[in-house]
Amino acid sequence: MVVCACPASAQGPNRTRVHEALPENVQAGKSSYSFYTACDWLAGGDMRFCGFGPMESHTHATARERGEELEESSHIPWVIDVDDTTASSAGDGPNLGRLRGHIARQNPQSKAMIEHLTANATPSADAGPASAVLENEVLVLFTATPHSYVTPKFYVETKPTTGKVVPTWNYAAVQAYGRARVYFDSKSDETSAYLDRQVADLSHAMETSIMGFTGREGRPSAWKVSDAPDRYVDLLKKNIIGVEIEITRLQGKFKMSQEMSKGDREGVIQGFAGLGTEQAGEISALVRERGELKDAKKSQAP
Repeated sequence: MVVCACPASAQGPNRTRVHEALPENVQAGKSSYSFYTACDWLAGGDMRFCGFGPMESHTHATARERGEELEESSHIPWVIDVDDTTASSAGDGPNLGRLRGHIARQNPQSKAMIEHLTANATPSADAGPASAVLENEVLVLFTATPHSYVTPKFYVETKPTTGKVVPTWNYAAVQAYGRARVYFDSKSDETSAYLDRQVADLSHAMETSIMGFTGREGRPSAWKVSDAPDRYVDLLKKNIIGVEIEITRLQGKFKMSQEMSKGDREGVIQGFAGLGTEQAGEISALVRERGELKDAKKSQAP
């Protein structure tokens, strides 16, 4: 699931192709959102994630009979909101943002969440809740777009001397944890307002960042939700539920051959560069970058 998409205020140098700047962010009230594309998310130190795709995995656990828990996952696109405030409402830590998405109502994960929330809702004389927060923490997994098998033939320093090399896989990943609010009452104004904003923002982000339909420099203008008949959109909205996750913590990892010797790393860099594909070029650049960061950190050690 992202890297990543990140808030407009995220910092970090754009050093390689995979660190391209995000498309122009769209302002929504006092918060900004951006589509999950290529950018730095965790700024500071050497924790930088980039080049993650828009379709990511949302996982949660729900209680079943006999106290069992069932983990379920869905691959969905996300939009991220970051308020102007510096603190998270979940505590005194930094504001890591909120992920906004939606899932088909007929998705088994949607059914499980709705079943769990309605079964545990506080009885009301008026009506059930239009939205509710899942009891358990949820997890969203993001994997970088450039990832690849690494052949032992690229280890030009170790393979000729000892032969003690085996294949591996280079990747970068982020795990975002948080609390999920689910908007599931199709008759509720709260749910309708959330979904109106969600589908409009997500459609705009995809139209501009993936299709390139910006309406500028001769490019076509983006499709808008308002281009479709209102009654048709309202009908389709009844078939989806909203999921909004306040991020409480982030974990991530780069595995880009930084554990190898300089000679073997250079072999990996040149090996991928020689493949001549866009993804291989991105892998080559990331291996070089992560290696340089490791070497710089090592040289600064006491």
